[in-house]
Parts: sequence; structure tokens; C-alpha cells
Amino acid sequence: MSDATPAATKPSEANASAVDKRQEQSAWFRFYRRNGRALNAFITLMLVWGVFAVNNPVLFLNPIFYGAFLFSVPATVFLTTALVFVIVSGELDLAFPSVVGASGGIFMYMVMSGAPVVGSFFVTLGFGALIGLGIGLIVVYGKISSLVATLGLNFFILGLVNLLAQGRTITAPEAVDTFGYQLFVGKWELFETGLQVPMHFVWCLIWTLFCWVLFKYHRFGVRVQLVGDNSDSARQMGINVERIRVGVFVFSGIAAAITGAVLVQMANMVWFPTSGKAYLLIALAALFVGGTPTWGGVGTIFGAFFGALTVTLIPSGAVGAGFAGYWTDFLFGLVIILTMIAHRFSGARVR
Repeated sequence: MSDATPAATKPSEANASAVDKRQEQSAWFRFYRRNGRALNAFITLMLVWGVFAVNNPVLFLNPIFYGAFLFSVPATVFLTTALVFVIVSGELDLAFPSVVGASGGIFMYMVMSGAPVVGSFFVTLGFGALIGLGIGLIVVYGKISSLVATLGLNFFILGLVNLLAQGRTITAPEAVDTFGYQLFVGKWELFETGLQVPMHFVWCLIWTLFCWVLFKYHRFGVRVQLVGDNSDSARQMGINVERIRVGVFVFSGIAAAITGAVLVQMANMVWFPTSGKAYLLIALAALFVGGTPTWGGVGTIFGAFFGALTVTLIPSGAVGAGFAGYWTDFLFGLVIILTMIAHRFSGARVR
């Protein structure tokens, strides 16, 4: 038998261990403080999915269910991630639903005029940017509250679109299955699992990554955050505050144009004048669940992405889990309230 006994821990080693532990905890704490809003949104998505999956595991463990989910979520993702820039800058855009409808009409007009789908798509982006520019000029240089101005413009543009269309839908079935149609909304099966991934979901992932890089690393995104945090300080730093605020409306217009063109193709080349109207509350709910508050200066792209997934999952997931349809509004409200409380502990309020 060995007569050696374990050596007692030296005081210096104990102190070093305590310091390392505090540093580790501090690193995790700092990580949460930087990314807590996105993490909260992801945890919310997992909790909502978990509640639904427990109630109906057969459905929610079936890959085929998620084909329909992935088909419907990109429109909300395009809108919500772009709205992060608007809200962070200290403004509010309520006109995007009408821009969605108007852009879809322009897209269909181009296709019916014989233009290829891809070319029509890029023309539609230009149209959305132009409408966003007009909205931004009215709000910023007209010195009108963005809440009031964009709400009024939403009704005005939507009404104008309905007057021009006379409430009629437009179809272009001959454009279905063209190269451009397959490029934007075609489907491909993932590893023979039965899960069909639509191309517009792939594009929304690329768009989300682009928005994240633009928001976090590009000077436009950095300036948007500075303007939203303190516009006076940003102006003293040489930032053209008015130009930045107009720019976020242009960016929102581009996202609305993408959504309008995608919605038309999702409906097999059928355009409805009110196609974007249903996304007003959905996109705003996804924005708040994702951790972008209304006071500006704070926002997260990945949080908005997870928020869009959550609010898209709730209606279909609640029904699939066996909840009655009237549970949907209650679940929406509960999720928004609980996530906003969680976001409050992710960082100090800017304003």
C-alpha cells in the first residue's frame, strides 16, 4: 500500500481557479449581454415548438410537415429583417404592406408584357427602392412623424393599387415552371427524407446573412445604430442623419418588393391587390419577439429571423397540436409578452 496522500490544494492554486471561474462566468455573461436578444428569440422558438411537439409528436417529427412551414415563412423573414434597420434608426414603417402589393402588381405587369421572370424581379426591386425613397423623403424632410406618415401612405398606396386594379386579380399561368420561377420558388427534396425545401427559403437564409453582415460590419448598419442611439452625437461625428434615415426606408422598400414578387410566385403567378395587407401585424410581432424594441438604437437580425419563424409556426402549429383556432391570438400575445420580459434582462434600455 502506498503511503502517499493527495497533496492539499495550495492557496495560490485555489485563488487561480476562482479567478478562472469568475472569468469564465464573466465571458458567458458578456456573451449573453451581447447576444441575449437573439438567444431569447431562439429559446422562445424551441419552447413553442416543444409545446406543440409534445401534444402531437407524430406530426411534428414528420419532415413533410416542415415543407409547408418552410414554404410560408420566407415572406415574413424578408420583411422583418429589413424592418430592423428602420426601427433601430428610430423610425417606424407601416407602409410596407402596400409596397408589397404594389410591387407584386409591377412584377406581374412586367411578366405579362413578355419580360422574363428574372428581369421582372430586378425591375420590381428598383420600383420598391423608388417607393421607399419617396416615403423616406416625405418622412425625413417633411419632418412628419413616421408613425403617422407611413400609416397614411399605407392606406393611400393600397387604395391607389385597388383603384388601378379595380379589385381584380391578375394571373400569368404560362410563367409557371419557367427558369426564373424555378430559381425563385422551385422545390428540391432534402436527402430523400420527404422534406421539400423551397428555393425562396434558401434565398431568405441568404438575405438574412446579408442583412446581418450589413447591420454588424458595414458602415451603413453601424451608422444606422449610431443614429438610432443618439442622432445628435451621430451628427457631430459627421454622419448625415437624414440620409441614413431615408436609406432605411429605401432598404425596407426593397425588402417589400422582394416579398411582393415572391408572394406572386408562391401563388402560382397569381397577384392579389391586397397581397401584403396580412403581414402588417405579423411582421411587427416577429420584430418584437425577435428582440428589436420600439425606441431605437437596439436590434438583432438573427433575433428577427427566429421571431419570424416563431410567429409563422404558431398558427399552423397550434392547430396541428390540437388547439382550437381561437387559441392563436392568445398564444401570440403570451409569446410577445414573455419574450419582451426576457429581452428586458438582455441589456439596458437605450432610451
